Amino acid sequence: MDMMDYDRALYYTHRSEWDNLIVLMVRTKDHLLSKRIEHFMHAYQYSKDYSLIERRLFSLLRYLEHANESVCNEPALLEDPLFTI
Repeated sequence: MDMMDYDRALYYTHRSEWDNLIVLMVRTKDHLLSKRIEHFMHAYQYSKDYSLIERRLFSLLRYLEHANESVCNEPALLEDPLFTI
């Protein structure tokens, strides 16, 4: 997965750049990220229940945190390319 997608999703969510978040939702290869963004945006746009919006936002943020941790812990990323032979 592309770590930049997760960073962008976090940035766009923090800055309330909904148009860019929708573009990211369409372009990302991570289907779970796309679904989480879709569910959050739908709740944000159409729901009058603030607790639902909050749950969808926290679900998106938890997934972003989990995805960033799993991408950063891959062995290929932890190796120092200067010292591999």
